[in-house]
Amino acid sequence: MHQLRPRPLSQLPIRRASRLATLLLIASMAVPLAGQRLPRAAKPEDVGLSSERLQRLTSTFNDYVKASRLPGAVVLIMRRGKVAYLQSFGARDREASSPMRDDAIFRIASQSKAPVSVAVMILQEEGKLLIGDPVGRYLPEFAKTTVAVRRADNAGYDVVPAKRAITIRDLLTHTAGISYGDGPAADQWKAAGITGWYFAERDEPVGATISRLAALPFDAQPGEKWVYGYNTDILGALVERVSGQPLDVFLRTRIFEPLGMRDTAFYLAKDKADRLATVYSVAGEGTVTRTPDAGGMISQGAYLNGPRKSFSGGAGLLSTAGDYARFLQMLLNGGELDGKRILSRSTVKLMTVSHTGGIDFRPGQGFGLGFSVVEDLGARGQPGSLGEYGWGGAYHSTYWVDPAEQLVVVYMTQVIPSGTLDDQNKLRALVYQALIN
Repeated sequence: MHQLRPRPLSQLPIRRASRLATLLLIASMAVPLAGQRLPRAAKPEDVGLSSERLQRLTSTFNDYVKASRLPGAVVLIMRRGKVAYLQSFGARDREASSPMRDDAIFRIASQSKAPVSVAVMILQEEGKLLIGDPVGRYLPEFAKTTVAVRRADNAGYDVVPAKRAITIRDLLTHTAGISYGDGPAADQWKAAGITGWYFAERDEPVGATISRLAALPFDAQPGEKWVYGYNTDILGALVERVSGQPLDVFLRTRIFEPLGMRDTAFYLAKDKADRLATVYSVAGEGTVTRTPDAGGMISQGAYLNGPRKSFSGGAGLLSTAGDYARFLQMLLNGGELDGKRILSRSTVKLMTVSHTGGIDFRPGQGFGLGFSVVEDLGARGQPGSLGEYGWGGAYHSTYWVDPAEQLVVVYMTQVIPSGTLDDQNKLRALVYQALIN
């Protein structure tokens, strides 16, 4: 099928002299497919997708690249357990004229939250914790926490005790009241050096950072509001404490290695540096700009040459489209892939239903144990299915799993900030219009 073969030169978005173009073509033909360890459909029609309609997706994303609205991306679509579409677009590195590879490695930021949430559930299945337990039972620093409450006149804030203990489930659902340090007590968070989601350049274990974080005033009372923040980083520290292993070791041995996720890790192996996709910013059409090489959130990051000490469960992993698709297919299969069972079917079911009840989140959606979950298609107003779950990352990557359609979609790119890009919504529309049975 056309999307699993190297593209002809005429489709390459970056055109140079013929000699350079020839070299790029040879290089692309030598690249192994990101989905090579996943079963592939002989043609999309075999799994109920239209080849002709998928061409609309290909044309649309080639147009994004040609208009310099998108530097590069990889789209992987699985249906009924088989890869039906795998296509790379644009450049892995525009300045070096390096085409995007199907097996390119991406900073997946908050897509790290799903594997860490799975790690917590593994520990529950082993009888080592319950998600209803107070976090302070395992991380004593959280036994008593505080909340910053804005004063009525907006002139400052007061710090009050939390009404109850934060539970592990509060962290899994982002209802613990913990932000990324930008709440009412932002001055204290800034003084403590704990703001933003980026941890790769920190020269200390994540547990040390989290211990200091526990003493800071949080943004809301536990269980009262959906607040996005360091919840999964705290869960990473909890996994380390409960399992007795560093987070990277636990994830590698209990999830990544069993699932064959060979390119998923917190830091990049030196021999894989040439596969790391470059980060760009997009302010509008024709404004793709390479981000600085220095450390920090909006940069190329310290994933290759950093201290390699801080394993951020909330936003620290690197991965490929193929690796992440294997992880998601395991969930769609009810916790098992290729004979390797990671979770029980009942645990996956528990994770992928909404736990937020009446707490405001997004129209038509609730939040489960690590994922957003679709509850009302009309209220959300986008193609999909009830029970669909997914999330995304700060570098503009995204994914979703649609059990009703037996569908897994992974979209990898490296754009921060992304301006007014509408590519993710276009992708969703183009995937669903290609379903034929």
